[in-house]
Amino acid sequence: MKKICFTLLLVLITTTSFSQSFNGKGDKKFQVGATVQKWGQGITGTYDVGAGQNISFGVSSTYLLGVDENIDADFLDRFDVKARFNAHLQNVLNVCDCFDVYPGLNIGLRNFGGHGGVRYFFNDGIGVFAETVFPIAKYDNDDHLAPEDLLNNQFTFTFGLSFNL
Repeated sequence: MKKICFTLLLVLITTTSFSQSFNGKGDKKFQVGATVQKWGQGITGTYDVGAGQNISFGVSSTYLLGVDENIDADFLDRFDVKARFNAHLQNVLNVCDCFDVYPGLNIGLRNFGGHGGVRYFFNDGIGVFAETVFPIAKYDNDDHLAPEDLLNNQFTFTFGLSFNL
C-alpha cells in the first residue's frame, strides 16, 4: 500500500508542472461534484468558456438528491440552473499555472448570488475543485419562503472533479 501511495504522489508531483488551470479566451472547463447545504445534498455540474485572459462565462446546474425528510420538495424545488461570470485571478496573484482562484457572480432560478472557487489541475486534462455559492439577493424574502423554497437558495459548498475540454 505504501508503494502505491508513493507512486501516486510521485505521478502527481511530476505532472503538475505540465498542467494549466485557465488558458484565457476559448478555454473550456467542465466540473462535476457533490454539493452540500443545510437541508440537502446533491450533484452539481458547471461549464465555463474563457472570454478573455482572466474572464469566463458559463452555466451551472444543481439537483438535490438527499433532502431533509421534513421538507416536501418536488423536482422543481430540488433543481436549479444559473448563468455565471468568473474572474480568474491566477495571473493577478502570480500563482502556479496549475492553480486557479476564481470569484464570480451568478443569476439563477432562485436568486442573484456570488461564488468563489479554487481549482488545481494535476495535468492538462483533470483536476479537482472546491467552490462556495451564496445568495446576495433572493427573489422573495425569508419571511415568505417555505422550507422547500430555501433549497438551492442558501450557502452551499461544492467539491469534485474539473476537466479541460
